[in-house]
Amino acid sequence: MVFMLHGCSKEPEPKTSLPADQLIVAVHAGPTTWFSGPHGDPAGFDHDLVARFAAERNLKLHTIEANSATELLAKVAAGEAHMGVGGLYGPAASGSGNIAADDARVLWTQGHFAVEPVVIYNVDGFKPKQWQDLQGAALTYTESTGIDAQFAAIRADHPEVTWTPLTVPSVDALIALVAEGAANYAIVPSIDAAAARNIHLDFDVAFVAGEKRDLAWAVAPSQTALRDDLDSFFARARRDGLLARLADRYFGYARRVARIDAGVFQERLNTVLPQYRALLQDAQAATGIEWRLLAAVAYQESRWNPVATSETGVRGIMQITEETARHLGVADRLDPKISILAGARYLRDLKTKLPERITEPDRTWLALAAFNIGVAHLEDARILTQKRKGNPDLWSDVRQALPLLAVPEYHEQAKYGYARGGMPVVFVDRVRAYYDILLRHEPAFQPRLRAFPSEVSR
Repeated sequence: MVFMLHGCSKEPEPKTSLPADQLIVAVHAGPTTWFSGPHGDPAGFDHDLVARFAAERNLKLHTIEANSATELLAKVAAGEAHMGVGGLYGPAASGSGNIAADDARVLWTQGHFAVEPVVIYNVDGFKPKQWQDLQGAALTYTESTGIDAQFAAIRADHPEVTWTPLTVPSVDALIALVAEGAANYAIVPSIDAAAARNIHLDFDVAFVAGEKRDLAWAVAPSQTALRDDLDSFFARARRDGLLARLADRYFGYARRVARIDAGVFQERLNTVLPQYRALLQDAQAATGIEWRLLAAVAYQESRWNPVATSETGVRGIMQITEETARHLGVADRLDPKISILAGARYLRDLKTKLPERITEPDRTWLALAAFNIGVAHLEDARILTQKRKGNPDLWSDVRQALPLLAVPEYHEQAKYGYARGGMPVVFVDRVRAYYDILLRHEPAFQPRLRAFPSEVSR
């Protein structure tokens, strides 16, 4: 996340034309807005919106990397890109609610998601509750992001605080400095703090540091029609729920999940996971289910304990039920190799059973819910979602209906009756939290092509 810049240096003369059949986008990567996904493909809140906009207009999407907000805005202002994205705060809102043209170098779209800045602190130090508690303290921020302009009024009111710019490549790097004790306090966007709390364990949010500001996109000064088209796109995305769904996908679940046992989990990444990494990667090669996702499921199920046995009779590192074991032809659920492969096959089969129209990542989250509660109860929840005017193909809608299966008013009308529907919601959220950590710590696995088919992939 970066803040809008107010540059004062002379900008290059803008180009007069850009390809009409392409959408050239300058991108500044961020941990929630534009990042590399599990398979190396780009993902993120801004990415998904840009990709949808380009696809709707049959434009070929082409991206150019910007290493800072300064560089991004310079490229857009010079006409090297149609637009720039990547966690940019638009200019301050005017009284009419529209974004004011504070930076004449570029055009700005309307805001499409509000984010508030927060002060974070190292948990081994003092937790401030208000600005006055930071008297004499150094408050760090990412250099050349324009944060000093946004907080000029606050600085004037609180001269006792020392504002210290740091040259770091990203907000995530700044959070890491606070977590490691190299900086005591910093200001970061709330969405990035939420996404990082299970990655960097020794920081927390102290207090909200200012009013919410809107994420927006910068548009080349010659692209007035594009800016207007983007504003129309955002207005429609707000009406049809696309913005809300993407916000829930990339920001919502991180705020819902309490800080998990991430310290223990990260320690076991080094001490326990190496024993099962090859088995998990073999299961990916056999089934196509990403090995880090399987590792997250296994940890949530058993804490990577191959002999775990629950009171309900599920057993093994993947906590396979006896019925599922019979269905998959599994003889020994306590053998970690057999259990991991069985769990991967089962998850693959659940994804296959879902309607083809369901896209990722909803397909995976719905399959994980079925992994936990069963495909029959998931179908009851999807039917209930549709009855409640929701979309049964979206995890964000189905997750709201699942807990209702424990309420008589609803489960008495469901085909498969009562279910503890809150459990799969918690299960999916926690698996996603562990998966996020694994994506940060463990590399992707690219299986080699096999010379001959294997029986293991049946």
